[in-house]
Amino acid sequence: QVQLVESGGGLVQAGGSLRLSCAASDVTFRSKMGWFRQAPGKERAFVGTMHWDSGSTYYGDAVKGRFTIPRDNAKNTVVLQMNDLKPEDSAVYYCAESRGGWPPTRPSLYIYWGQGTQVTVSA
Repeated sequence: QVQLVESGGGLVQAGGSLRLSCAASDVTFRSKMGWFRQAPGKERAFVGTMHWDSGSTYYGDAVKGRFTIPRDNAKNTVVLQMNDLKPEDSAVYYCAESRGGWPPTRPSLYIYWGQGTQVTVSA
């Protein structure tokens, strides 16, 4: 059983930045580490994903150009760098791991999930 633990959420003003981290107990060359978010009353939405072996990334349209998943495989940690944050980015952010095809954009493709971390962006 893989454990994922997110950290780094908090309150930030619009236009600011936050950096989320996800520590994984185990990753393999097949791992794809994804980020999702869920706002109250809304479905869980795809943010971005990184292929652990190649470093390739893929992002959802809502965050392209603002969010990145930088390559830093030290200590089995995946990072979500969020810049130019907007109030509509407010949500609980989840880290997840998939070991299937590429790119995995649907929640059903992920087998392990973290507990989530709250991000709140004030106007």
